[in-house]
Amino acid sequence: MTAAAELPRPMTFTAAPALTGSVTVPGDKSISHRSLMLSALAVGESRVEGLLEGEDVLATAAAMRAMGADIQRDADGIWHIHGVGVGGLLQPEGALDMGNSGTSTRLLMGLLASHDLTATFIGDASLSKRPMARVTDPLAQMGASFTTSPGGRLPLTMRGACPAVPLDYRLPVASAQVKSAILLAGLNTPGITRVVEPIPTRDHSERMLRGFGADLSVEVEADGTRIITLVGEAELQPQQIVVPGDPSSAAFPMVAALLVPGSKVTIANVGLNATRAGLIDLLREMGGSIEVINAREVGGEPVGDLIVTASVLQGIEPDPARAPSMIDEYPVAFIAAALAQGRSVFRGLDELRVKESDRIAAMAAGLRAIGVPVEELEDGLIIEGSGGAPLKGGGPIATKLDHRIAMSFAVAGLVSRDGVTIDDMRPVATSFPSFTALLQTLGAMA
Repeated sequence: MTAAAELPRPMTFTAAPALTGSVTVPGDKSISHRSLMLSALAVGESRVEGLLEGEDVLATAAAMRAMGADIQRDADGIWHIHGVGVGGLLQPEGALDMGNSGTSTRLLMGLLASHDLTATFIGDASLSKRPMARVTDPLAQMGASFTTSPGGRLPLTMRGACPAVPLDYRLPVASAQVKSAILLAGLNTPGITRVVEPIPTRDHSERMLRGFGADLSVEVEADGTRIITLVGEAELQPQQIVVPGDPSSAAFPMVAALLVPGSKVTIANVGLNATRAGLIDLLREMGGSIEVINAREVGGEPVGDLIVTASVLQGIEPDPARAPSMIDEYPVAFIAAALAQGRSVFRGLDELRVKESDRIAAMAAGLRAIGVPVEELEDGLIIEGSGGAPLKGGGPIATKLDHRIAMSFAVAGLVSRDGVTIDDMRPVATSFPSFTALLQTLGAMA
């Protein structure tokens, strides 16, 4: 990478005319990561269509190649993965560079925890600030050992255990990454690995593990607690996977279309997994017009097309229990609340403090910078909406190397008087490389 490529890339987003047209968003990031990992553990060739080709997922692909999987992309954008089988991963020759991807890091630590190899994980400045103990602690109970930087952070070196010890683990906090890491470790562990999940989180790992042939069952108790049981020493079968559009990426054109007067936008092929659909439910409760058409199932995942029409939104105080179903979408939900009529109160969002940035603090600071009255809580925000009036605008907004902060304030710029300047748009490449081009397709940024 050249020195010029390392420089921040500021950009200003200004008031947009009515947004119209039909667009697709990049493939689901969660499913893309898991498609590569599980295909690399199957014996034979898997084929993946619609893979998100952002920097985070490419970091996963590079790591799996470094441990023996043959991963190729053809000219049509189809990915072909020849796996090595469960237990067949090889010792990587160098450190595994995770870039900005917390998902890659935590899931790969789980995958490697039951393999007889040593791996060092490194990442960028943002990832290196993120705590890893919530994953390393249960994996250590399975026999893996870790040498971490202060605070349990990267750089980190782990030594897998083979055979690992099966674990019966109750999640202390709702986390799909922790759940997935333990299940992935369980694939190469003799016996039964069990995860008890008091609050349901995204279930892509369970769906895909079953799809690849793992012996996995889910029992749901009367109070909603999920008990996930996996039989170890699995033999995974290669699959053909079509990755649906990422609902976390669809969130940005969705909110933009609701807020920019006169807009009507179709977002095609969006994943509608119930564990990921919290933002759609929240925006509808605020008065947003979001219609699902052509509902279907692709590869075991519910998918549909969304028709989003500009709407007058009302302030909201959502149940904190919905947080796991839209944890990555809260930043852009805060932008919707900034344009709503009345006050919105968001609580129960402690998890946002330890994402790519402290998203509560970053969003509060950015909202104040563009003229939005906001009160920062320990676990959320209180936002006074403008009643639909354009936001003042301003900046530059400090994105803290966080792609979702950057894209959220880009949406705010489309409904501002003076425009909103983002200090650095480079992080957007981790999940949504075509973000600005998509806005242009809809008529913004002409």
